[in-house]
Amino acid sequence: MTRLTFLLPLAVLLASEAMAQSDDAAYCRKLSDYAIRYTGDTSFNGGARPDFDILDGVDKCNKGNTAAGIAVLEKKIRSKGFAPPPR
Repeated sequence: MTRLTFLLPLAVLLASEAMAQSDDAAYCRKLSDYAIRYTGDTSFNGGARPDFDILDGVDKCNKGNTAAGIAVLEKKIRSKGFAPPPR
């Protein structure tokens, strides 16, 4: 019985941590799309291309470092006068 009382909270903790990571990854993708669309440098053909800060944030997100990627992307979005999208 003592193993069960130890393993059950551990399983809940691991599941909630995995869900939080999944939420962060989804938010990172959302921020990446938003940053490219609204704060990227405009090109001659009317499209937007990401600058180096945006590329750095997207790269960090893709490599699993979502906390750093989110920080970079939110900072870039705010520096251009936009509010980041809601989580």
